[in-house]
Amino acid sequence: MTQTNSEPRTDVEKEAYLDEIPDEVEMSLFDHLEELRMRIFYALIAVAVGMIACFLVVKPLVRWLEVPAQGVNFLQLAPGEFFFVSIKVAGYSGLLVASPFILYQVIQFVLPGLTRRERFLLGPVILGSSVLFFAGIGFSYWALIPAALRFFIAYGSDVVEQAWSIERYFEFVLLLMFSTGIAFQIPVIQLILGQLGIVSSNQMLKGWRVIVLGSVILGAILTPSTDPLTQSLLAGAVLGLYFGGIGLVKLSGK
Repeated sequence: MTQTNSEPRTDVEKEAYLDEIPDEVEMSLFDHLEELRMRIFYALIAVAVGMIACFLVVKPLVRWLEVPAQGVNFLQLAPGEFFFVSIKVAGYSGLLVASPFILYQVIQFVLPGLTRRERFLLGPVILGSSVLFFAGIGFSYWALIPAALRFFIAYGSDVVEQAWSIERYFEFVLLLMFSTGIAFQIPVIQLILGQLGIVSSNQMLKGWRVIVLGSVILGAILTPSTDPLTQSLLAGAVLGLYFGGIGLVKLSGK
């Protein structure tokens, strides 16, 4: 089979081919802003629809989020407190439900300006980021939150009765779940930095002492509680993700 003239032959041509922007279309600043406005509008509509759908089933969602706090009575300390909690839960859940469509809008906006090399990286980054985000939420729900609640319940069990404000509890749970999901993006960031040639896997490995300290600080910042067990669990997860990210970057040849 003969090679066509459009196919890259040498390494230099391959590099130039990967750095090209296929089907590049000239757009004015006004056109870019108009498209951005349209993409944001579509994303907001998707979030609104997701919130409404989740609000219709918010009570089962609330019961599911109350499972880690078994044995605790929840109180409504002010009129309408549970109603506003329901809106908050529906908002976070609706954002999760709409996230695939939001990602699609982001991709459609940035895709025309990406080179072939960046487009090859886009798919694995989005897939890995999505999987890790939901893995972080699951880790928080099944590991961090129960560990923190067991600590708090055991610490005051012989002194106070466990009756918590429904609003304060959900502020704690939702913040911890989403902050853990964000913290789980570390390997994706490492992979992007490695593929772009900004930091190599060896350089990442050399800075492990700083990362250990940073993971402890990050665990203290991201966990809304002050108990050492929850902070240690999150810090350990961050360290594991960081060294796993180094492995991924090394496997990619960077």
